[in-house]
Amino acid sequence: MKPSVLLIDHPVGQRDDRASALLREMGYDTQWCSPGKGDSLPPVDNGHAAVVVYGGAESVNEAESKAYIREEIDWIGRWAESGRPFLGICLGAQMLARSLGAPVRRHDAGLHEIGYVKIDPTPAAGGFLDEAMHVYHWHNEGFEVPASAELLASGPVFPNQAFRYGAKAYGIQFHPEVSREVMQRWMQEAGHMLEEPGAHPSEVQLADSERYDAPMEAWLRRFLVDWLD
Repeated sequence: MKPSVLLIDHPVGQRDDRASALLREMGYDTQWCSPGKGDSLPPVDNGHAAVVVYGGAESVNEAESKAYIREEIDWIGRWAESGRPFLGICLGAQMLARSLGAPVRRHDAGLHEIGYVKIDPTPAAGGFLDEAMHVYHWHNEGFEVPASAELLASGPVFPNQAFRYGAKAYGIQFHPEVSREVMQRWMQEAGHMLEEPGAHPSEVQLADSERYDAPMEAWLRRFLVDWLD
């Protein structure tokens, strides 16, 4: 058995996402932690090989009113400084950006990014993203790129889509861990958000998943292998 990977979730607890499934397929033990449900974050030097921080309904801008958000942002900053692998997805990426001194804001025009949107690699992307790809989104805030980080991917709605800090800390604004089944559940549980400006209708999302879900899953698999190499 390979070392364990810590999975930090908001706020629902353990998920059935494809990132954790792929990690287990690769032989890693996975351990879940949900600070929003009262779980304590472990010491940074506790022996986990890597950390994945998921998205969620919270905002980093609630750090002053929700103590666990502030504590998690600080913890992420300490982990990132350790140089060990970190992956922040959506809210997790925004927490990494905030821990490194960058702001997180809503879109200037009030747009939400919900559905599949094409992102493009930047000159710094290297092997992170070889070509343009449609990826799944569900968010209404976006991060600025920290001064100490490199922008790896950009998009037409929220321009900053992925960044790298150091060699192994990544923040991504999109959701490669979301399968078609999870996407359908999100649309049922939070269907009211599909009325927000910029959100794609459910029928468009379902049609797009037929074209774009498999390539997105393949990208995630390659990324995880390279990230943990």
